[in-house]
Amino acid sequence: MKVAFLVAMEGTEQVELTGPWQAVIAAGGTPELLSTGAGEIQAFNHLDKADTFPVDRKVDQARVADYDALVLPGGVANPDALRRDPTAVAFVKGFFDEGKPVAAICHSLWMLVEADVVRGRTLTSWPSVQTDVRNAGGTWVDEQVRVSREGPNTLITSRGPSDLKAFEETFVKEFGKVAA
Repeated sequence: MKVAFLVAMEGTEQVELTGPWQAVIAAGGTPELLSTGAGEIQAFNHLDKADTFPVDRKVDQARVADYDALVLPGGVANPDALRRDPTAVAFVKGFFDEGKPVAAICHSLWMLVEADVVRGRTLTSWPSVQTDVRNAGGTWVDEQVRVSREGPNTLITSRGPSDLKAFEETFVKEFGKVAA
């Protein structure tokens, strides 16, 4: 199973990238890091710079058809920058149009709001994103992980770093159903 991880050039919450990345590898999948630029992305531990990670492919060179699933790591600055990039937004929307599974955590739900794929779904996120989810037509719940099967694809959402273990276990299980 090939899984796209879409992040901005800086602002990704490091643990929300590295934990899910390792979960994909442990499940026998192949993760690929996509971003809006080439080179390396700058991850963060909350507001402090953390490690850098090499970009495998720019999002404008990627096709949804090349992947089985998508993971959207959070961090406040990451999805805020991504949602201003029309190519990144279209890439995310493409997973919904193709009926492929998507996993999003923390503030990354802003990308789902921007891609207009929240309407009619029940999901969870970092608490401060709940108004955006509701304004976009979704139902927000305060749960560790929420699996939404409303619509043609599966959407797995989670609140934040403290829920990573449950998020990883859930999306790996759901992604595995597609790969089987």
